[in-house]
Formats: sequence, C-alpha cells, structure tokens
Amino acid sequence: MGNPRAFLTIDRKEAGYRPIHERLEDFSEVEQTLNSSDRRKQASRCMDCGVPFCHWACPLGNKQPEWQEFLFKGRWKEAYQVLETTCDFPEFTGRVCPALCEKSCVLKLSADAAVTCRENEAAIIEAAFREGYIKPVKPVRNGKRVAVIGSGPAGLVAANQLNRKGYEVTVFEKDELPGGLLRFGIPNFKLSKNVIDRRINLLKEEGINFRVNTMVGKEILAKEVVKEFDAVCVAIGAEVPRDLPIEGRNLKGVHFALEFLGQQNRILEGISIPPKNQVNAKGKKVLVIGGGDTGSDCVGTANRHGAASVTQIEILPQPPEHYNPDTPWPSYPQVLKTSSSHEEGCIRCWNLASCRFIGDRNVLKGVEVEEVEWIPAADGGRPVMKLTGKKEVIEADLVFLAMGFVHPEQEGLVKELELATDDRKNIAIDESGYTRTGNVFACGDAVSGASLVVRAMASARKAAGAIDQYLQIQ
Repeated sequence: MGNPRAFLTIDRKEAGYRPIHERLEDFSEVEQTLNSSDRRKQASRCMDCGVPFCHWACPLGNKQPEWQEFLFKGRWKEAYQVLETTCDFPEFTGRVCPALCEKSCVLKLSADAAVTCRENEAAIIEAAFREGYIKPVKPVRNGKRVAVIGSGPAGLVAANQLNRKGYEVTVFEKDELPGGLLRFGIPNFKLSKNVIDRRINLLKEEGINFRVNTMVGKEILAKEVVKEFDAVCVAIGAEVPRDLPIEGRNLKGVHFALEFLGQQNRILEGISIPPKNQVNAKGKKVLVIGGGDTGSDCVGTANRHGAASVTQIEILPQPPEHYNPDTPWPSYPQVLKTSSSHEEGCIRCWNLASCRFIGDRNVLKGVEVEEVEWIPAADGGRPVMKLTGKKEVIEADLVFLAMGFVHPEQEGLVKELELATDDRKNIAIDESGYTRTGNVFACGDAVSGASLVVRAMASARKAAGAIDQYLQIQ
C-alpha cells in the first residue's frame, strides 16, 4: 500500500451528475468525471484488506486492490493490464454495473463510504483508450469456427474470448446494430452508444464478423448454423417482458418499457420510426409501473421528452435508506435507490397494486390502483400481500410496464438446442453459468433469466472456456 492511512484522511468523493437543467436538454451521459489527481486520491482509499470482499463479490472476480494500487501510484497502464485480465469491457461495467464490489467493500460495511471502485474502473479504461494502451490483437487462427447468437453483453464477451483463443467467430444479431440490451435497452444518458461503437469497431478489426438483421430461429439453428460451425454459443438474453393482464390492457397508451426505451435509442441512432408508431411523452401524464432500473430509465426518458408529470409506482414497500437490517451483508442490500432520473422529477409511490386501466374511446385516461400491505410470514419466508380496499385513480396518458422479464423456459431452450444437434442428452444446468448439449452452448440471461450485465459477462467467460475445452478434444 502506498498510503496505508488514506482511508482515514480522505473522504469518499463521487464525480456526480451534470446540472439537471442542462442534462434534461439532451441524451448525453449524465455522469461526470473527476480529474486525474482526485481519481488517484480516491484509489488510495483502498485498504488492501487481508480478505478483499470486493474481489469475492464481483461475478468477474475483478482484482480491485491490485488495480487500485497501480492507479494510486499513477501507473495507469499497469492498472488497465490488471483490470482487463478479468473484465473484457470495463467501459460497460464502469458505467452500468451496480457495483457489487462496493456493496462488499470493508469501508462500506464499517463506515458506509466504500471505495469508488466503479468510477475508478471507468477512469482506467477511458485512460487506456485515450493513451493508446488498447491495440487490436490479431490471434493466430486454429481453423475452427464458432457462431455466437446474440450481441448483448454475454454474446460480445463470448465472441471476444473465443476470438482471442484463435477461433473464427461470427456473431448473429437480430436487430439493426450490435449491442443487444446495451444498445437498445439502456438509455444514452447512462451509456453513450459511441462507447459501444468504439468497442465493436475494435472487435471487427480483430477479426470478429457481425451479421445484423439476422434472426436465428431453431430451424436455421438446426439446418444451417450448427452444421456450418464447429460450435454455437446461444446468448439471446431474456427479452420477454412481464405483462400486466388486467382490464383495459389493450387501451392505446399502454406500452412495455423497452418499446419506449428501444424506440428512443433507435431515433438517436438515426433509425427511421414511422410517425404513427412513435411513442412520445411530451406534455403527457406518464405512469411507470415498476420500481427498478428499467422503470427509472423510463422516468429519465419521459422527462427529456418534456412530460407534464411522471409518477412511478411499486407494489413492494419503500425500503429504508443506506442500511436495511432485513438484508445484511453478504445479502444484496435492499435500500432506497434514488437515480439521476428520479432527481430530475418524479412522484414515487409504494405499496400500490394496479387494478385496471381506465379509458375513453379506447384511449387511456388513468389507472385504478389499490393500496396493499405486506404481512410477515410466520415461518420467516416470503411476506404475504394483503389488499386493503383503499383505491384511487392515477390520471395517465401513457403507462410504461417495467416489471422485469419472464425467466426463459428452460424446457423450451432444451428442446431448441436438441433440435439443433443429434445429441439427445438433457442439458445440465449448474453453477457454471452456462448450459450445453452437443456442440451448442448457452450462457447469460438465456440461462439465468434477466440479471446484471456483469453476471451475463461472467457466464459468457465460463461458456467460452467450456467451448474451447470441448473443441480442443474434437
């Protein structure tokens, strides 16, 4: 450690966000950056703990103490070299990861002031690009070909890992551009798309082939892809949104969250959307159903459209701030999260269940909601929801359903993979983070269900290792 007392003398300092009045005028990234001197001071706060819980908590196993030390000493290149051994794309995780490492930082657990691991990570990778530390790698080819289906975080990591091992990799993507959820799910104000383009261009330069606007269904998987390639990695994500099948669901004005977010990102990419299909919140009363990150993204996007008002409701109770005794470490802390989007303007309500959508001449006018109570279970299990009978109507011109995604049906995935191969063995789903039948592997959200970008990336690294091991003995 260069400064063993820094955590006692230097306070946690975050870069913060651009002013609200400024950032509401555009879709540029809201998060600011610290200067190099302040960033190095923040890195010096790492205590180099005897047992680094940050490393344990990270699905990728990032070696935070090591690269924090290099960063503190101003050795940016060495910091990047350590970071990239475990994380393929720190420019993504450094922007959108909820920082599981920080939730387990000893300074977080002892003083509620974790080391700024996520921001430090983003600073290191940006310095690496800026200073030219990142150069295209041209692997020696081994003569074998692998198809990756899906170009989200899992697909890109699998492709990168396999390409570096010498395989000729082709990535199939159903959408107009590669990136998956990163491209069409996360708003630009959280992840600028030129950051994705920069990485995709590098992957192409390293030899990865991308085929966009290509839907690979099970028929194509069986007849073409599997026979053309030595192995296939299915990384299609979990894209089926959870619906709310209540009265009035088909009224004009009720949309899934990703319809709204994906469309906005396409517009910013210059992709044409017919005017009659465009969803615009300007001057409208917006209701977001669902209290998670996707709901927050809808809030921020609606505010940038110039919505008259934005309300976000959640069926669960409001969690406490900072610390929740019901979710002590090492559980993920269920605490109140106020995002940059919430700060821009949003009414937040908890303990509300949606009863019916109310409309006039097939146009949405409001949503009837009912207050609920959560009764602790006698056996200590999941609390039981109880309707209170207290109802009200929230006026709304637009509703966005942001209630998560349906877990991929494993039976359906098994059948699809079995159709693609002569191997009729059942797929074993284990803690490795991927599945396999014959020469077809699956990873990321396609296996686990909707989860974090960092977990999808970790699953893909394991799948790529398993594919390499499989092909070496073929």
